[in-house]
Amino acid sequence: PQRQKKTTNVPETTISPDRLAHALARCRKAELIKVIVEIARADRKIMRQLTLQFSVEVPPKDLVAETRQAIVDATEFDEREINYNFDYDYQAYTTIECNFDHLIKLGHLREAMHLSMELMKQGSYQVEMSDEGMMTDDIEACLKVVISALTKSNLPDDDVIAWCAAMAKTDRVGFICDRELKTLRKRLKSS
Repeated sequence: PQRQKKTTNVPETTISPDRLAHALARCRKAELIKVIVEIARADRKIMRQLTLQFSVEVPPKDLVAETRQAIVDATEFDEREINYNFDYDYQAYTTIECNFDHLIKLGHLREAMHLSMELMKQGSYQVEMSDEGMMTDDIEACLKVVISALTKSNLPDDDVIAWCAAMAKTDRVGFICDRELKTLRKRLKSS
């Protein structure tokens, strides 16, 4: 479930989208590109949205940094709202999921494993501090990308088993991808 932003009776803007569209239609392509890039530079959420929407290719080194930042953005919350259903950046979770998939396809599974450990640590803390843990499904969707890749990988079984154990130990709530991690660990121990 995605949290909706709180609404007020005051409109966000008095400029109609139609008027804005009309003004933008008069601009040259180069002007529009320049303005969009400036707006994206000023707002990580917009940058993330445009990167996803237009499938922007990101080199692996930058992809790791972008994923790390998306983890910070996704798991951030106001500590004054502990035990409430606080808003969270679900789009950042979408970015993490896509970046994990991309890293794995580029052959950087170990980097995805390391980043997933960071996500488990910060994400499980976010779940622990929320009222209903509404972001649990988003966290699990990200982690399942890595777990699925590990079931097909040729990494040493001991490395994957150790990662599963570390993930379970890092989980502050004790249930995030619990079944999937136990299944993977059990399958590898029996092989």
